Amino acid sequence: MVERFSVSMNSELLKKFDEYIRRRGYVSRSEALRMLIRDALIEDSISADPEGVIFGTVTMIYDHSVKGITEKITHIQHSYHGEIRSAVHVHVDEKNCLEVVIFHGKAKKMRKLVDSLSRIKGVKNVKFVFTRVEP
Repeated sequence: MVERFSVSMNSELLKKFDEYIRRRGYVSRSEALRMLIRDALIEDSISADPEGVIFGTVTMIYDHSVKGITEKITHIQHSYHGEIRSAVHVHVDEKNCLEVVIFHGKAKKMRKLVDSLSRIKGVKNVKFVFTRVEP
């Protein structure tokens, strides 16, 4: 069953939202709102349940010339061998590497993984993206 409701917003915000919809290729405001609401509800459910199981990725850029960095990253990843499903390593340039780690595990534990990787000297950027299958 589909229910309708109205949303009020000022014209400037609506203009920005319509531009967002155009850039993202949504066919309607309703489709865009549904996706944004789903994303917000999933994020909220994960925050509310740190023991819940999530899927996600950790994407990081790091300077491989920093002494011992590769070994530190590998050591941390081995500590999460039950949760890490795959890792992809790409040489960005002569100094920098990009690594994407795909995981499946408890939200609380996966946040610890991200925190551990973020604290390594030479890691320049870490992005954590997560989701879960919602009924």
